[in-house]
Amino acid sequence: MADQMFCGAFGPFLNKVKPYLAMVSLQFGYAGMYIVTMMCFKRGMSHWILVVYRHAFATLAVAPFAIVLERKIRPKMTLRVFIKILALGFLEPVIDQNLYYVGLKSTTATYASAFVNLLPAVTFILAVIFRIEKVNLKKKSSMAKVIGTAITVAGAMVMTLYKGPMFNLVPHSRGGSHTAAAASTPENWVAGTIELISCIVGWSGFFIQFCICIQSMTLKEYPAELSLAAWVCVMGIVEGGIVALIMERDWNAWKIGFDARLLAAAYSGIVCSGIAYYVQSIVNKVKGPVFVTAFSPLSMVITSVLAAIILAESVHLGSCIGAVIIVMGLYSVVWGKSKEGKGNETGKDQELPVVDIKERSTIVDDISDDVTTVKSKVPAEKKASILQEL
Repeated sequence: MADQMFCGAFGPFLNKVKPYLAMVSLQFGYAGMYIVTMMCFKRGMSHWILVVYRHAFATLAVAPFAIVLERKIRPKMTLRVFIKILALGFLEPVIDQNLYYVGLKSTTATYASAFVNLLPAVTFILAVIFRIEKVNLKKKSSMAKVIGTAITVAGAMVMTLYKGPMFNLVPHSRGGSHTAAAASTPENWVAGTIELISCIVGWSGFFIQFCICIQSMTLKEYPAELSLAAWVCVMGIVEGGIVALIMERDWNAWKIGFDARLLAAAYSGIVCSGIAYYVQSIVNKVKGPVFVTAFSPLSMVITSVLAAIILAESVHLGSCIGAVIIVMGLYSVVWGKSKEGKGNETGKDQELPVVDIKERSTIVDDISDDVTTVKSKVPAEKKASILQEL
């Protein structure tokens, strides 16, 4: 009896906490990807080949669910749909991820994870350009998004142009020789920053293109989201494989064993492309996209701590200041987006029902007919007595 009462009291609390636990766990998963990928690159693995292997594991993770769960709703593949999937597969898996990996090699895991927070602002800019988002500077929500975008760009400029002194987040991390070697390694920060910004622009373009495809393709031509994701992963394997064969002529580079390279490919493919897709879709349905976006700075913090402990990375003061500015801008954009969503919902609730003119005339005619019928049913003597009383 006591167990049932405890479960009854704890159940609603657990349901409320589930989205928060899911998103926090997902940020730990992303942070782990940054660390594992950086270890993989230090072992000499090519980022071109890592992209191919990553999407191979992602396909193995997503495709079985797509085959089983969407077997009744999956339509036939058409040439138009296939061309759009080719574009999506080339934009995100090939261009975006390779640019990100190159930027990660040129900088650090902490620096690269901080730049991911630029994604909502850059997506907002591209959405305005492609007229998916509307800006009305008379509204607080639009002003918040515009100001937040400007703040994030300013934070990125601070991270790029100002380094400042270096310091360790964890003073008692592994040996000083490793830290000194990491500090003395020449890092092309300008090139790495340009590559990371290009990656964010490509990633935002993928979201914009995916949004257009969702509106015009998923609802009409291909209403199967998991199958669409699986096809994008397959195109990532094919197109990424072609690019990798061109860029990497050494066949020995494709060989991987049970080491950090296999771990990076499997981890990033299954966790960050398979499980992350499912978790984000579930939380997005329950809490909305604003809730999902708001947790991204947590990944940066976790990555900074793990990079200091595992990789013995040092952090520039300018990176910390710029990251704080970017997070402030991010939450300004998120706040504006949340207020805009609430305003749309309130506007829908306040709409009055519209009655067609023809329907209105029919209703009036029916009422007049009913009144005439009632009048005809009143006896003449009753009418006379009513008139006398008046």
